Amino acid sequence: MRFLLFVAVACLLINTVHAQDTTAQQRYNLHFQTTYIYQYKPAFSAPYSGANSLLPKEEKDNSITATLFFGVRLWKGAEIYINPEIAGGSGLSGAFGLAASTNGETFRVGDPAPTLYLGRGYFKQTIALGHDSTSITDVRVDDQQNQMAGKEPQNYIRFLLGKYSLGDVFDVNTYSNSPRSQFINWALMNNAAWDYAANTRGYTYAFTTVLKLNNMSYKANLAMLPKVANGEDINTDLGQEYAIDAEVDRYYNIHNLPGNWRILGYYNNADMGNYKKAMQDAGSTTVPDVIATRQYGRTKTGFGINVDQQVSANTGVFARLGWSDGQNETWCFTEADQTVSAGVNINGKGWKRGDDNVGFAVVVNGLSQNHKNYLADGGLGFQLGDGKLNYSNETAAELYYSFKPLSSGIWLTGDYQFVLNPGYNSDRGPVNVFSFRVHVEL
Repeated sequence: MRFLLFVAVACLLINTVHAQDTTAQQRYNLHFQTTYIYQYKPAFSAPYSGANSLLPKEEKDNSITATLFFGVRLWKGAEIYINPEIAGGSGLSGAFGLAASTNGETFRVGDPAPTLYLGRGYFKQTIALGHDSTSITDVRVDDQQNQMAGKEPQNYIRFLLGKYSLGDVFDVNTYSNSPRSQFINWALMNNAAWDYAANTRGYTYAFTTVLKLNNMSYKANLAMLPKVANGEDINTDLGQEYAIDAEVDRYYNIHNLPGNWRILGYYNNADMGNYKKAMQDAGSTTVPDVIATRQYGRTKTGFGINVDQQVSANTGVFARLGWSDGQNETWCFTEADQTVSAGVNINGKGWKRGDDNVGFAVVVNGLSQNHKNYLADGGLGFQLGDGKLNYSNETAAELYYSFKPLSSGIWLTGDYQFVLNPGYNSDRGPVNVFSFRVHVEL
């Protein structure tokens, strides 16, 4: 009932705003999206399971989200965005047992009932450098739904302050970024080795600066981390915990076809546990517990490389590479210390379905040696833990077709995922997951 009421209010507000504000450069805007995902997993082979394993039995689960995107223009270059969101449902096995979890719309929360919360609430100021002209890049520095109509300067400095997802700003990829319209797998919506600052639902408080100079962008960020690994509550004491991110982006053309490369570096400082110390403290008689070794001042560093390139009128390709030191526990995103992914997107114009898309991608994730040993000794991460481990890199492949009926704002998607060595364990799997997605935009 709460979900239906939220949708009804959103539709009423959108109709009112569109009727009142039709200027070329909007004073305010309002958009709405809802996404439903159903997933089915047949039973798979597993000689043993642990507390955080992907369950080997047959499973069916679904998720639903609805988001209202409201923006107001205050003065030249200044905007405020408020994005309340409602989300419910569950990932397969509660989103445990895979680094490449199969539904990017779900979270590791105990209660699957629809819950209303504030996803984003932030201020954005853009200051043009030089003359105003339409940007030649496709650099997206916050959610596409949040953009005001009108021209964006080619060169600018931009500040964002408030609550948002760092994935709105960093590690953006044209073909692999949104589980609502592209690949559904977690490890394909962002770099899996980037343990980016976020609470359980993917948001944090942050201050970001973006400098855009022609075909180059330079980004830097200071963000807050959750009080505990995968926690809902954010620690606002920067003297205890904080995250720093920096990225350089370049836009270019090859034979008049657009492409981008991005290089990301990050540094997290938090009350993390240490895998090696957990094993030393446990000795040979007890199961290691990384939580018992938590200590302020522990750090995690890493980098990511992100490339996308249009290769023909209807086809684009992408790739990501990521690494983190993997000495201290995963704190926010997913349990992967190394990752490489690549894929292709084909637009349906070739078969006269210009709003349709086909995507195929493969992602391979790995762990640091200490992380491997910890899980092999029976330790639990916030996402993984089979009780023991016969290590091998975790590999996931995904294929989807997104179909838009007529000229509606509705997309229907069929999706198949194949996971080899779930949870980095070659004793378990392989896993097959079949998904159906309905996405609506207003």
